[in-house]
Amino acid sequence: MRVTFGGTTHVGRKRAHNEDSFHLPGADKLAVVADGMGGHASGEVASKLAVDTVVEHFRATDEDPAVTWPFRMSQGTRMQQNRLVTAVKLANARIWETAQANAAQHGMGTTIVCALFLDEGKVVVTHVGDSRVYRVRDGELVQLTEDHSLINDYMKLKGLGPDEVADFPQKNVIVRALGMKEVVQVDVVVDQPRRGDVYVLCSDGLSGMVSDAEIGRTVTSERDVEVAAGRLIDAANARGGIDNITAVVARIE
Repeated sequence: MRVTFGGTTHVGRKRAHNEDSFHLPGADKLAVVADGMGGHASGEVASKLAVDTVVEHFRATDEDPAVTWPFRMSQGTRMQQNRLVTAVKLANARIWETAQANAAQHGMGTTIVCALFLDEGKVVVTHVGDSRVYRVRDGELVQLTEDHSLINDYMKLKGLGPDEVADFPQKNVIVRALGMKEVVQVDVVVDQPRRGDVYVLCSDGLSGMVSDAEIGRTVTSERDVEVAAGRLIDAANARGGIDNITAVVARIE
């Protein structure tokens, strides 16, 4: 499976520091986006630690993907899927341990989304928090991830309408992130891509400012993935850029 990748990040128009981190794939075809929280001294540390840990684990286990220490392999789980879940859990453990050892970083955390493009024609997505992965196919955008946020929980439990969602007072509260607890539940989605599909990984600085419809139109109309990622950033800033913004675009060729 041939995939082209492009990505960029921007501090936005309201923040002094960028707490987002991201990784563009090398030979492993692994893309990662993390959105840190906890302030300048902590958010940047947490997101970078998460991305670095996931990437380092993949490199260290490249020749022996059966290595899943210190987490046990789930029965029936494909090897690469388990490898990616293990990497995210390891990142959570390192963030938690770092925060416990340093009072200045206590309470830091980060969201994370990872997309691993396998040669056998599958995409494995893991995620924790409210950063997102979208797939655009034949002009139709689908959100593959589910936000681990308070507003999403309320929407599922109480069936909030559009007006109630717009007026919800705690839109930015997330209920799951790396570093919040000693252990973390990692959600997994396995998708089967088709030629021409486009995948977008992003922090909520993009999804919170730019509509799904516009994200879909942007990556459909722009063939160059690097340019498409830049246009998504520009669109978020044009609407206020109230948060850090990160976008990674992957096109199945």
